[in-house]
Amino acid sequence: MLQHNLASIRYSDYHIFAGCYPNDDLTQEAVRSIALRFSSVHMAVCPHDGPTSKGDCLNWIYQSLLLYEEDTKERFDLILTHDAEDMIHPDELRWISYYAGRYDFIQTPVLPIATPIWKWTHGIYCDEFAENHTVDMVVRALSGGFVPSAGVGTGYSRDAMDELARSAANRIFEPDSLTEDYENGLRLHRLGAKQAFVPISSSGHGARDFVVTRELFPQTWSTALRQRTRWVTGIALQGWQRFGWTLRPTEFYWFWRDRKGLLGNPLSLLANLTFLYGLATSLWARFTPAQSYLAAATLVIQLVRTVARMGCTGRVYGFWFSLGVPLRMAYGNVLNSAATAQAVGRYFAARVKGQPLKWMKTEHSYPSRAALLSHRRKIGEILVASGYLTEPALQQAVSTCPAGTRIGEHLVATGRLSAEDLYEALSLQHGLPRAQLDARRIPTRVVQSLPREVLREFKILPFQVSEGALHLAAPEFPSSKLQAALRTFTALELKFHLMPPTEFDRIFHTVL
Repeated sequence: MLQHNLASIRYSDYHIFAGCYPNDDLTQEAVRSIALRFSSVHMAVCPHDGPTSKGDCLNWIYQSLLLYEEDTKERFDLILTHDAEDMIHPDELRWISYYAGRYDFIQTPVLPIATPIWKWTHGIYCDEFAENHTVDMVVRALSGGFVPSAGVGTGYSRDAMDELARSAANRIFEPDSLTEDYENGLRLHRLGAKQAFVPISSSGHGARDFVVTRELFPQTWSTALRQRTRWVTGIALQGWQRFGWTLRPTEFYWFWRDRKGLLGNPLSLLANLTFLYGLATSLWARFTPAQSYLAAATLVIQLVRTVARMGCTGRVYGFWFSLGVPLRMAYGNVLNSAATAQAVGRYFAARVKGQPLKWMKTEHSYPSRAALLSHRRKIGEILVASGYLTEPALQQAVSTCPAGTRIGEHLVATGRLSAEDLYEALSLQHGLPRAQLDARRIPTRVVQSLPREVLREFKILPFQVSEGALHLAAPEFPSSKLQAALRTFTALELKFHLMPPTEFDRIFHTVL
């Protein structure tokens, strides 16, 4: 995810501070390997083992940022929070930088990655976020209500972060809160910060390429129930306990909107059951005129509500996906009712026992490589952003590039770029490591793990087996045909590394 976002973001002046725990060696190793290649990536290690809460981890990441500022005498103007599984839109930092001229707190839209219509649980998230971040959050910001953070895609001005620190003894993110992101939006609103929600807008690079954060949400009943239980507990119950109710219009109405699920979720399930009962008995039961009018009125209201959600979902995910909204709404009512019942039970059990509420981490899924590649920048953009070329030199090369020749090959052939620099940029673009091999240290048994005919046909070279994975060097990005062919010869996970063609050919012929 670090490699992907570094390759996709269209912004030059930023740093990434990635939080790790001391007892998570694999995550530390992953961050450290990227930090060695990119000076803008920094590992922030919490002083105690994890997992703890997201708020606790974020606080220690911020302390790491402050130490970096002390060492380098630099100062960051904006702080942006993201989860590890987020696909950051290439233009997001530009938008937040633009809004930061007028606002202290900027929330950008969040949308689930599109999944097939039969993934019902994830589809509920698609519907809810499409409606919430198309309509509800926009109206909330325009009406002067407090804008809660979504936890990702949230930009804070440095003044806002300093104000949060001063107001809460340096606990910028409340460690004991189950929804510290939601609370920060409210806290900054009460501190007088100017808040903005960036409306969903097209990037201009495709019909549905919106400037939003994309991620995979829970796709099973159990993982979704766990996340929604935390949301209901943190926002409706813990938020009520910590912040109470106020009569201020900019808070009271939105408190009601955020907390009404405590009654609304079970009642929505009851309404669905009542509808099914009425439908089943309508063949033989007789209804009074008053009952008929009431049923017709509530049905019209429900239809308006459903059509509104279908419109929001259709805008983002397409017409055919929106047709599943009515069924997903009924399924969502069951899921939300179960989450509400579990949240109330856990909350009052903790209160009776005098115990703190326990953080419940959501088990997120990570996007597939196909989804990641949809956001990658062109190789020319990466070369310019990385300082290998100037913009005028790139444009000149594009204008003289022969038809059918890739721009990178043309730059190398004309001497404007070295093959090593090109492959460093390609490595970043595809999210694949750059292989640097010594032919004398490649074990013969590893090379022989695949037939020689396959190695020659697809121009690949196995060079290492570790942790259940077969590492292969290649001068080209691996195609789906290649990966499918290799799976017939090995059950090991395939990990590809890129090499310049001349370097690959030299080692390939030496080994074989």
